[in-house]
Amino acid sequence: MKDGRRRTVSFMKHSKNKKIYLYAASIALLLISILFGLLFGASEIGFSEVIKAIFDGGAKTPEARIIRYVRLPRVLGAVICGAALAVSGAVIQGVLANKLASPSIIGVNAGAGFAVTLCSAMGIVGGLRLSIFAFLGAFSAVLLVSLGARKWGASTGTVILMGVALNSLLGAMSDTVVSFIPDVAIMSSDFKIGDFSAVTYSKLIPAAFIVLISLLLLFSMTNELEVLSLGDESAKGLGMNTGLARMIFLLLSALLAGAAVTVCGLLSFVGLLVPHAVRRMSGGGAKHLLPLCALFGGGFVSLCDTLARVVFKPYEIPVGIIMAFLGAPFFLFILIKGRRSMSHD
Repeated sequence: MKDGRRRTVSFMKHSKNKKIYLYAASIALLLISILFGLLFGASEIGFSEVIKAIFDGGAKTPEARIIRYVRLPRVLGAVICGAALAVSGAVIQGVLANKLASPSIIGVNAGAGFAVTLCSAMGIVGGLRLSIFAFLGAFSAVLLVSLGARKWGASTGTVILMGVALNSLLGAMSDTVVSFIPDVAIMSSDFKIGDFSAVTYSKLIPAAFIVLISLLLLFSMTNELEVLSLGDESAKGLGMNTGLARMIFLLLSALLAGAAVTVCGLLSFVGLLVPHAVRRMSGGGAKHLLPLCALFGGGFVSLCDTLARVVFKPYEIPVGIIMAFLGAPFFLFILIKGRRSMSHD
């Protein structure tokens, strides 16, 4: 009995220490990525000049203007969008009980993108209205996939095929709008790939507000998400209204994805890569999964955006290209690994 109790205490202590290390590592990654994003670009700026530009409101040098009006909103946009897409992916995977589900794969980003295209055609190119329309597009897409998964089964193949079909349909609808209204500049190639070069404070602030509120709500509902991920029967046995809970989580994940799309465009694979990596490191459990996804997601996207600026300097590539190079092989690896485990079973 005593040995068993000691082993339990030792395991709990080890698990607690592991979480502390993960939080420390995620915060360090986030801070380093923010610092690199401010320091490096087409022109390198010294650390002292960065500090002066941020804290000295009277500084009028060219370096100060670059930091305040170009790099700072860009870095903040990358952090906010990375956190939003990573947490949105983790929530969607839990709600649909499918580890391959993510905002970009099941059509959520494409739904928000189509809504943004329509808004741009109507002359709405920024602000809170754009974020609301993007949310409506994202929520419509995730609701369609969720209903289809419940009706035809939430298997990997079903969800992915529905997502591919929905992505293609929404992409075609967006291209149709652009064909009739060529002045819809927001649907440029950078928007379709995912990019932070055009981030401004007017575009960032409404999206940041929506992301912050959605994250706080989700962090307060991690226990409910864990119960829901056990399956409908188990959740109902514990007294949960699964339909209402699923709707709330899908609403919040759509808010996150929709707000991110208005800032960075159709950035892919963040909601797949980060939750998988964090789940493998932390061992699961929504209580720590969601905050760690937010921290690692923000740091990861910010770091990738800095790489996109400096790898081919003085030329710059959209960060979505780097994400595609990283995400596509990872997606295939997970898909093949999942099929192998199913065949062994």
